[in-house]
Amino acid sequence: MFLAELHQEEKEAFLELAHLIATIDGNVSIYEFSILNKYKSETGLEDYQLKGLAMEDILKKFKTERARNIVLAELFKLIYSDGVFQNEESETVNLIKAHFGFNSSEFGSFKDWVGKIKELSNS
Repeated sequence: MFLAELHQEEKEAFLELAHLIATIDGNVSIYEFSILNKYKSETGLEDYQLKGLAMEDILKKFKTERARNIVLAELFKLIYSDGVFQNEESETVNLIKAHFGFNSSEFGSFKDWVGKIKELSNS
């Protein structure tokens, strides 16, 4: 939804991060696969080849609060796509939350907002 606003380096980092999130439980659902393809299209990086960057290296690419908000919103969309919020996904989101400096109440509100957006898009 907002990925076009990211800079080129951030778009590439986002695709790396989204792939990590989608594969973290060892299984990429058809829903996750579809969203990953949409992300590639939205970023204009349909032919992007994953580099296998480490999480820490990826997260350093997002320097602005706006970029971090975009990343988190889109990641929640990916995570909720299969209807299951796995423990591994939760741990990774908490790591991202800490790295980005979100406090718990701000993060909770953000997570709720993304959930409501997802509900609206499924209606």
